[in-house]
Amino acid sequence: MTRRLPTAPRGGAGADAPAASARHHGGIAAPGASTPGAVMPPAGAAKPPERDAAGLMTRRAALEILVRVESHAAFADVMLGHRLAAFAPPDRRLLTRLVLGTLAWRGRLDYELAQLCSQPLEKLELAVLEALRLGLFQMRHLTRVPAHAAVDTAVSLAREAAGRGAGGLVNAVLRRAARDVAAMPNRAADEVGFLAVAYSHPRWLVACFIEWFGVARAEALMAADNEAAPNVMRLNLARGTREDIVARMKAEGIGIRFGDHLPETAVLESAADFDSDSYRAGLFHPQAEASQLVGRMLSPSAGATVIDCAAAPGGKTTHLAELADARGRVVALDLNLHGLKAARDLARRLGHRNIVFANADIATAPPLRIESAGFVLLDAPCTGTGTLREHPEIRWRLVADDFRRMAEVQRAMLENAAALVRPGGVIVYAVCSLAPQEGQGVVRGFLAEHPEFALERPAEAQLAPWLQSDGTMATSPERGGLDGFFAARMRRR
Repeated sequence: MTRRLPTAPRGGAGADAPAASARHHGGIAAPGASTPGAVMPPAGAAKPPERDAAGLMTRRAALEILVRVESHAAFADVMLGHRLAAFAPPDRRLLTRLVLGTLAWRGRLDYELAQLCSQPLEKLELAVLEALRLGLFQMRHLTRVPAHAAVDTAVSLAREAAGRGAGGLVNAVLRRAARDVAAMPNRAADEVGFLAVAYSHPRWLVACFIEWFGVARAEALMAADNEAAPNVMRLNLARGTREDIVARMKAEGIGIRFGDHLPETAVLESAADFDSDSYRAGLFHPQAEASQLVGRMLSPSAGATVIDCAAAPGGKTTHLAELADARGRVVALDLNLHGLKAARDLARRLGHRNIVFANADIATAPPLRIESAGFVLLDAPCTGTGTLREHPEIRWRLVADDFRRMAEVQRAMLENAAALVRPGGVIVYAVCSLAPQEGQGVVRGFLAEHPEFALERPAEAQLAPWLQSDGTMATSPERGGLDGFFAARMRRR
């Protein structure tokens, strides 16, 4: 699936990419609780020069990424992927925490900064605003970072970006933040406003979550959105048994354990090592567990022909190639040529020779012979509201009409993808969105106009925890820690 995301005042669309090697958004006190003011050290306190230089370099990289994400609609994990290799492992983890955490908590940070800063935030130069956010995030959420270090580096970065005056402003605002913590909005007077600030989500999206799920579940969901996503790998069982692959990874110093549900799922307990022999040998690939469940929803039989209608960047495509085994064939289609090339490179690393790649747009017309495949997957582009842990910037880019707009695109794609399914064949429609318009709404509208298709409950026992009464799959971060996905398996009569 190639993500197609809407634009926003300071952001917009971006490309999908592998997740960063470590994720952590930082902890926070319960909504409404106060964080004790930090005690500032005496001026001129000694700092180890090597660590001080490394710390400033890490924060400089974080600031550059944050500015790029905001000004050029980049995706944070893509930018991190380009930068992490230049840092030592501890600094990689810190850089990832700084970037994803600052993005996730932006709403709450801005709520406090607006009360601390004498100038309207929208009037500040972007680099200065991001330096303030970065500094305040560390002060409020990273307990191992001394407040003086957060202030000093933010001041240095603001001065580098916009001059001494900007450095003075950042110094004054963050030193004020070290003394005082802004009070939360009154929940009794404005519950939606309180939740928007407490859990750092746009107010309109909070209202949507409450409408869809009720207050209690919406609050749990938003809390989960601000936690670190587990670092999940898919083991390439075409290259060995799960026991052998995990043993080899552990021998290389990679902390990893088996997943709880699928045999191909494993969870890292340390930072990923994408420079290891086992990675280069194609023994594993980063892929979220909910994404792996989608392949199991389709479960092509050995030797089957499978069409993946939105294949980039290749995680599900290569999973299907493994499930169909070497006797089967996967036809991987995508409009995004760059993403398709990435999928091809992934297939080569994993050693799958049973995939054919083709540049095609399933949204405009069926690109292959009608009724030619027994198994079809459409992992459609979507708003991505189920992946706000990995892509926190999405929440600040979406607008309310995006659910309707994306549902129209998805419906057109489903029409053309379903035309490829032969009688007796199966199609799985999936999105990484929690919006009912993009999930149940699209499927319900499609089935109403296509009585030749019917929902089918998957037979695989591993899927049972996430199957609803109608046989569709729904996962969500606050329910078992998986990304939010919707998937429906439909068979053609």
